[in-house]
Amino acid sequence: MDWKDIPSLSALRAFDAVARTGSLSAAARMLNVTHAAVSQHLRQLESEFGETLARREGQGMVLTEAGHELAAALGEGFARIAEGVARLRDRQVARPVVVAMTPSFAETWLMPRMGGFWAKHPEVEVRLVPAIGLADLRRDGIDVAIRFGAGDWPGLVTEPLTPSRFAVIAAPGYTKARNLADLGQLKAHDWFFSRAASEQRLWGSAVGVDFDKVGAREMETNGLAMSAVRAGLGLSIQDMALVAPDLATGQLVTLHEGDAEGLGYYLVTKPDPLTPAARLFCRWLRAEGKATG
Repeated sequence: MDWKDIPSLSALRAFDAVARTGSLSAAARMLNVTHAAVSQHLRQLESEFGETLARREGQGMVLTEAGHELAAALGEGFARIAEGVARLRDRQVARPVVVAMTPSFAETWLMPRMGGFWAKHPEVEVRLVPAIGLADLRRDGIDVAIRFGAGDWPGLVTEPLTPSRFAVIAAPGYTKARNLADLGQLKAHDWFFSRAASEQRLWGSAVGVDFDKVGAREMETNGLAMSAVRAGLGLSIQDMALVAPDLATGQLVTLHEGDAEGLGYYLVTKPDPLTPAARLFCRWLRAEGKATG
């Protein structure tokens, strides 16, 4: 199809509105343009076709034979366009929002809050994809990712979600130390963390622990790591949001609390437009991140 062979779509749309309403004024109101603009579009089409398409009769407009022929073609064409647009919109609304994050973030931060989202938006289906490695958003069909780091992921749109506040924790009976200085050589102690929590390695470097050299015990889940620490088997580094209940009851104590400067959790999306459901979920995430920041 050569677009040069087709008149202005704005003019065709104006004529379609005249054919539907039978009035220049009503067509102008439908399109939210002036009466003069609709009249000019009509004259433009009549000049291009060399035929009268509509005549004024009383307060309205009556189509000629040529006008009826054009109106029928436009009605069929615009109807097919509207159907295609509606199908795409319905598909985007119905498709679940696919969200990728680390298993530890899903367990400690996101899942305790998801009930609030679903209570407000039961119509939005959210599919959570916890994974240790970084997901390829385009290849894996991910709408939204929550990543831990400095926010420097080329080709993606990133914005801070919540700062990285962490604590070195232990059971009260594990040691009499109350800070890292009292604890002495950090590598002399057993450390527990989750195989799925890349954050803990980064937090470790912030307090001077290289877990690759120390040989921390990796648990399959963060819940197992926490159970080991509660049992007095060693130390761990955890997000403050996770350990807050244990600290409040005295089941765990902190030996150090800190912020890993420049690091945090980021909301990450592709530069492509988001679906309406994904935009809604991102707005909710921002509000939750602000509330906990």
